[in-house]
Amino acid sequence: MLALGALLTFGGCNGNNPGDKRQPDMRQGRVLPPSKHAPPYPPPRNIPLDPSLRQAAMGELETGLRSQDPEVRAHALEGLQHGGSDVAAPHVLSALNDPDPLVRYAACLAAGQLQLKSAHDRLLKLVSDPDAAVRVVARYALHRIGDYQFSHDLEKLSRDPEPRVRGTTAMVLGMLGDPSALKVLEGMRLDMFPAVRQQAAAAMWLLGSQKGMDDLIGWTLSRFPDDQMMGLLGLAEPRNRSIIQHVRNGLTTDWPDVNLTAARAMGMLGSDEGYGIAQEGAKSSDPRQRIAAALAFGAIGRSDAQDLLKSLLHDSDPNVRVAAAGAILQLKFNSAVR
Repeated sequence: MLALGALLTFGGCNGNNPGDKRQPDMRQGRVLPPSKHAPPYPPPRNIPLDPSLRQAAMGELETGLRSQDPEVRAHALEGLQHGGSDVAAPHVLSALNDPDPLVRYAACLAAGQLQLKSAHDRLLKLVSDPDAAVRVVARYALHRIGDYQFSHDLEKLSRDPEPRVRGTTAMVLGMLGDPSALKVLEGMRLDMFPAVRQQAAAAMWLLGSQKGMDDLIGWTLSRFPDDQMMGLLGLAEPRNRSIIQHVRNGLTTDWPDVNLTAARAMGMLGSDEGYGIAQEGAKSSDPRQRIAAALAFGAIGRSDAQDLLKSLLHDSDPNVRVAAAGAILQLKFNSAVR
């Protein structure tokens, strides 16, 4: 949910309130007791994947698409992509017409990631969407399906007065994978809004820039837990294991939310060292931590997480259920594990 989380981050930016003045969110993650040692975790067990659990996960995601809450719909759409393009495509096409901009945003990202050429005509209309961030990701999606007529707009959008637009532009420049965007992103490293600088750093590292990596490492050392979480996920996104120690350090902070994010990031890098942290998070009374635990289980991908995710699939919070459903679709049966 990294890309979608970027929109939620920028949603609170205001051009009259530079982000550097923000205060740390002291509500973040004090439900689990902090520990300087990552909790122990069992070795992986080779558990065959349960087809009925996968079916239940698909059903939960489809239910999420009908939710009255646009955040649930958007996250359900993202989770469905783990079921494969054939499964997700019709839902993505439908979501491009959603009345809420958050869902249209998620649908544009999905259309681009899945390279859905059938979305072309609708994406052309979304280039002029009332929501500025949707206009950016519509251009990204069109570029991904081979229509480059609006791609040149991204450089101009990187200087847009609205920080949410600049941040979203930085994100998609990284996702497009063209190293020529580094010149534009270099200037965005100096943006007055921290969230824009974070997205620029993540995009640069995704494009292979050492400067982007260094910036992200700096964010993981911030006193703000939100900064640390963005830094950890940004470092892990290219799946480059050379930075694994920096991510590993995030497993043992004073912030359980950060530790859970690090567990997810370690999973993205092919390590299950955060499995025990996810086990604890799954029992938290804070739904945000249960969501983070589900996302970590999905990134780690161990098939023996099925029972834990099955429990989260019946959680009272719909966002937890959707996160668990998406995670179930990511689990893998490892024939090498005995």
